[in-house]
Amino acid sequence: MFKKRNNHGKVLMENVVFIILNVMFLMILVLFISKSGQGASLLEETYSKQISLLIDSAKPGMTIVLNMEKAREIAEKNGLEFEEIIFSRDNLITVKLDENSGHSYSYFNKININLYPDSEINSYVIKILEYD
Repeated sequence: MFKKRNNHGKVLMENVVFIILNVMFLMILVLFISKSGQGASLLEETYSKQISLLIDSAKPGMTIVLNMEKAREIAEKNGLEFEEIIFSRDNLITVKLDENSGHSYSYFNKININLYPDSEINSYVIKILEYD
C-alpha cells in the first residue's frame, strides 16, 4: 500500500558536504591564526601608531632613534630589506613587515621629517626638521 523510499543516499551526501565545508572553514581559520601569530600585522600596527604619536609630540630639532630589532627579524624572514620597512609620505607613516601587508597611520603635525635606517644598530632614525 505505502511505498518506502530509501533516503539513505541523500542523508549521506548531505553529511559529506557538511564535513567538507567544516574542514575548509577550519583550514582557513588555522591559516589566519598562524599568519596573525607571526606577529607581523600586530607589529606593523603598533610601530606605525607609536611612530606617528612620537612625531606628533616632537619639536623641531629633535632626533628620535627607534630600536627595530624585532621588526627587522620578521621583515628579513618575510623577504624584505630593513631599509624598506618604514616610509613616510604626506603625513602618513607606513610600516611593512610582509610582502602582502602593511599598516599606515597619520600624524597631525605639519612638520618635515627625515626618516632613515641605521643598520648597524638595528634602528630607524627620525629627525624632526621644521614646521611647514
